[in-house]
Amino acid sequence: MAWIKPIGCSKEEINRAGDILISDTPSQEQLTKALDILDNWRATHSYPMHVFKIRLKRKTLYIDPNALTVQRLKRVPAIIKKLQRQYNGRPPTMKLSQMQDIGGCRAVLSNVNLARQLCEQYYLKGDLKHKKMGMKDYITTPKNDGYRSIHLIYKYASDKKGKTEYNGLLVEIQIRSKLQHLWATAIETVDFFTRQAIKSNEGKPEWMDFFRLVSSAFAKMENCPTVPNTPDDEKELYLEIKKKEAELNAISKMKGWMEAVKVFFQEVKQTPKLQYFLLELDIAGGKLNIAQYTKDNEQQAIVDYAASEKKNRDKKEYDVVLVGADTSTDLKKAYPNYFVDSQDFLANLKKIIDKY
Repeated sequence: MAWIKPIGCSKEEINRAGDILISDTPSQEQLTKALDILDNWRATHSYPMHVFKIRLKRKTLYIDPNALTVQRLKRVPAIIKKLQRQYNGRPPTMKLSQMQDIGGCRAVLSNVNLARQLCEQYYLKGDLKHKKMGMKDYITTPKNDGYRSIHLIYKYASDKKGKTEYNGLLVEIQIRSKLQHLWATAIETVDFFTRQAIKSNEGKPEWMDFFRLVSSAFAKMENCPTVPNTPDDEKELYLEIKKKEAELNAISKMKGWMEAVKVFFQEVKQTPKLQYFLLELDIAGGKLNIAQYTKDNEQQAIVDYAASEKKNRDKKEYDVVLVGADTSTDLKKAYPNYFVDSQDFLANLKKIIDKY
């Protein structure tokens, strides 16, 4: 397979492209050039990401045969939003060349103990030749917004002919339990259908509070540390969730979204030869387009992904994502926000609400 290679831009040129993409008044020529640089920079991460995904899948399935592994290139809107993000009111400081999660791999294991085992056995004590640049254990120390997972950042390194040009590219590995995954994807579902940004801490306070509380309840189910500034007492926590759910009517809304778009996904069939899926979801028009690609056509998938994002860049009710999965069944499990398969999240939420 011919992997996309860097076009030779320096880090300064890559960072300049990122600055142009978040500037207020770029010319069309500047914007087009900046997007071309970003498209190439993102696409060059596909080979290192592929290498890490192969190892992650092998090690994960050895520990948990029911585990799921997927890979993804970060979407252009998500990259731009991250470049724009402010911290404590200060101007943005993130540079495009420094972004650690443009290429990412994820393992979702059946429970939190298996997730920790994978991390400790194959990443903290493993023989991985690539350089570990950092680790954040959000299971032991949940983020204030309720997010829980383990993140590992690696810098790709190879001495193989034709592969050294990828040296230095960063790939993020996420390891989480199924319950943690259900929480995270439920947020993406709500974000998409309500046009919020809870995932980026820019959602409506009532929804953000609701998910923080639910995260603590899920943490209690896993015997893990809870989210800061949420009730320690289980009954108090569960009753607060029950109150918030009633105010938001969260269960009814999520069930409605599930029913509304169920028809979209009847055409996706389990086909082992298919490895990549380009999803184009048009909520306003009530349509979902799914382009399917074999392993040999990954580069075409990446090119089509970039073209679709450019075409639909200003459409708020349109979302595009390219994901890699071994079967369409895995795709549904990994990205329930697109297939609105939130039954497991709602089942666990109902247990909480019904307990007291």
